Amino acid sequence: QVQLVESGGGSVQSGGSLTLSCAVSGYTDRAYSMGWFRQVPGREREGVAALDVDGSATYANSVKGRFTISQDNTKNTLSLQMTSLKPEETAMYYCAAARAGQSLNTFQALETDHYRYWGQGTQVTVSS
Repeated sequence: QVQLVESGGGSVQSGGSLTLSCAVSGYTDRAYSMGWFRQVPGREREGVAALDVDGSATYANSVKGRFTISQDNTKNTLSLQMTSLKPEETAMYYCAAARAGQSLNTFQALETDHYRYWGQGTQVTVSS
C-alpha cells in the first residue's frame, strides 16, 4: 500500500507562485508513475502534470511553461512548482500514483483511470 499526503496549498494572488509537495510512504522501494490532478466542485478531476517511471514529464497544455513537476532523489517527495497562477486554477490539488513499475504514455499520464493511489488533496485558491 502506498500513502500520499499533499501539502503546500494556500491562497495566492493572481500571477503568484506556489509549490505543492506530496510525501510518499509505503512500498517506496518500487518506482511509480506519479501525477498531479486538480478538481473544482461539480467538475471532473483533471490531470495537470505527470512524471513517468522513466523520468519523462507530461503537462496539460494549460500549464506548460508555468508548472514544473519533479521528484527528489529518494523518490519520497513529489513536487509541483506553480507560477503565474490564474484565478481559474483555484481547485483542490491531488497527488496520485499508478501501479508499481507501470509506465504511462502521454495520453494515459493525465487520465485519472490509470492511477491507483490518491492523496486527500490540498486546496489552492488564486484571487484576482
